[in-house]
Amino acid sequence: MVGSALRRGSHAYVYLVSKAGHISRGHQHQAWHSRPAAVECVAQRAPGSVVELLGKSYPQDDHSNLTQKVLARVGRNLHNQQHHPLWLIKERVKDHFYKQYVGRSGTPLFSVHDNLSPVVTTWQNFDSLLIPAEHPSRKKGDNYYLNRTHMLRAHTSAHQWDLLHAGLDAFLVVGDVYRRDQIDSQHYPVFHQLEAVRLFSKHELFAGIEDGESLQLFEQSSRSTHKQETHTMEAMKLVEFDLKQTLTRLMTHLFGDAGAQDRIGWAFGLGLERLAMILYDIHDIRLFWSEDERFLKQFRVANINQKVKFQPLSKYPALINDISFWLPSETYTENDFYDLVRTIGGDLVEKVDLIDKFEHPKTHKTSHCYRITYRHMERTLSQKEVRHIHQAVQEAAVQLLGVEGRF
Repeated sequence: MVGSALRRGSHAYVYLVSKAGHISRGHQHQAWHSRPAAVECVAQRAPGSVVELLGKSYPQDDHSNLTQKVLARVGRNLHNQQHHPLWLIKERVKDHFYKQYVGRSGTPLFSVHDNLSPVVTTWQNFDSLLIPAEHPSRKKGDNYYLNRTHMLRAHTSAHQWDLLHAGLDAFLVVGDVYRRDQIDSQHYPVFHQLEAVRLFSKHELFAGIEDGESLQLFEQSSRSTHKQETHTMEAMKLVEFDLKQTLTRLMTHLFGDAGAQDRIGWAFGLGLERLAMILYDIHDIRLFWSEDERFLKQFRVANINQKVKFQPLSKYPALINDISFWLPSETYTENDFYDLVRTIGGDLVEKVDLIDKFEHPKTHKTSHCYRITYRHMERTLSQKEVRHIHQAVQEAAVQLLGVEGRF
């Protein structure tokens, strides 16, 4: 039960970290009219313009790809809104770590950082984690860039270097992260991560081991600016065991029985939405952004550990429309289309499926057909308003993505 919950609730990165060097290694909707929506997308990407975000100005360049849809989510900090389901998860994890891991003075071993700015430099998001310049995870198609040097963090790991170099050995980082992704009930351009990092000195790691003083953290090998020495097998096994124990205890608490010269450590990251969807049986990730009292009031509990089973709101009927177009020669990516649909349709779009690909035998042009499912979470949509939004998507796809419509 614990293992199953962990596999479904966690993001797929668990890796070793090293200190003092490098780190080794996510209400009511008002539809926009078609022309303003397209113009808005262009304005957000126009070189020479400036975006104001969280009290700072960021000049735009050829890397900028933020939309108003995403910008409107920055600063909402759902994980810090009392009695929100994401806040409940965060508080439960904090409570567990505060009680389970206590320092010699009786104070919590882990510090918590849940109000760090989501705007980071590309160095923080990638280079500090030793992600190479040519790595595909840096692509514009997968990230939200303010410009070439600043972006919305794609993971809370973007803060590890700063916190490690501030002298912290054990900490939790919680925050909103941003990724361009597909559209369905499990994915959203903004979600929330909780990351834990812990480091051990040689004395701490081998304290309970017989003849531990003779053991070493590293093998006798070389260090460079890109690679630390290799950890010894003894150190690796002990850290692996500690990480497994930590994750097992945390999952049991939530679900029930169900590059350093002198340090070694572990890190793991969990998606708060994933955990909340499993714990509270929430079926649609869009609901976390709802301001509907029927949703929010279900999580106003007296005790953060109180069991909550979400009672679904009435499921209003879906309206489905298809869109087909010929792709431009080189510049098109699927995430560009998904981002455009999100920008125009907002949370009225439940999912987008690529249902057909076709290559013309003579021209070798490629055609995509997408099925867009529209559904409001709080009321019934009319054919007229969906038709208006769908037409705006068609027009914007031609204007902004350079596709050739087949509609």
